[in-house]
Amino acid sequence: MTIKEVCEKYGISADTLRYYERVGVIPKVTRTSSGIRNYTQDDLKWVENAICMRSAGVPVEMIVEYVRLFQTGDETFKQRCDLLKEARKEVEIAKKKYDDELERLNYKIAKYEEACKTGILVWDKKEEME
Repeated sequence: MTIKEVCEKYGISADTLRYYERVGVIPKVTRTSSGIRNYTQDDLKWVENAICMRSAGVPVEMIVEYVRLFQTGDETFKQRCDLLKEARKEVEIAKKKYDDELERLNYKIAKYEEACKTGILVWDKKEEME
C-alpha cells in the first residue's frame, strides 16, 4: 500500500506518517527495491497502534519506547506492560479532567435551558456564575 493510500485510509497526512517512522513511533516501513514506501499488513498494524495511542493522548516518547521494547523481544513483556499501565494512568487522569469539565458544561447548559423557559438565570453556586 502506498503512503497516499495509507493516508487516505487513516485520515492522516504523509508528513505525520514520515514523522512517525523517523522518530520510531512506527518501525521502519517496508520499501520497494527503488526505495518507495510499500506498507505491508504488519506496517499498517503499527500505524493503527500509533494512531490509537496518540488519539488516547499517549506521548510520542512513550510510544517510541514501547516500539523499542517490542523490537527487543519477548523478554520485555513486563516493561511493555508497565509502560502501558503508565500510559493508561495518564489517560485516566486526562479523562477525569474531561469528565469534570463535561459535568460543569452540562450544569451550565441546564441552567441556561431553565432560564430560557423562565426568563430568570439562577445559579446554585456563586462560583458557577462565570
